[in-house]
Amino acid sequence: MVASTLLLALGNDIMGDDGAALTAAQHLKARDLEDVDVSDTLEAGLALLEILSGYRRVLLLDTIVTGNHPPGTVLALSQRDFTKVLGSSPHYAGLPEVIELARQLAVAFPLDIRVLALEIEQPTDFSDTLSPLIQAAIPGYVQKAVDILHGWRRAG
Repeated sequence: MVASTLLLALGNDIMGDDGAALTAAQHLKARDLEDVDVSDTLEAGLALLEILSGYRRVLLLDTIVTGNHPPGTVLALSQRDFTKVLGSSPHYAGLPEVIELARQLAVAFPLDIRVLALEIEQPTDFSDTLSPLIQAAIPGYVQKAVDILHGWRRAG
């Protein structure tokens, strides 16, 4: 049976701190999260359409570089925080475009999609380990994800 909620971690585990969400997902897989599928992917763009379809709710874990927050800060974002951005390539599709495409195609798509983004400084360093600062932020990142998931479960 498919769970009604998906926790999906995005990132690349050979790009240093960009793998933080994948590390958090490993911690979350070890917990007993009722009615939650915990998964991770290196995919992005239109590939997310298939991965997310069929779920009622989705919590995406990812990293972000805004330059507006110290590294290790967890930012909670919802669909209304995203706007369509014209990418440099007509082949690029971000989350807003994927959501709009699902709506137009009448795909069974989550009604509630949230993103927990962990602020990092350098997403392009080749490394299979997290920096000490980001590694230290993982427990708080995991706890915020658990809090959202438990809130969804209480809300029904």
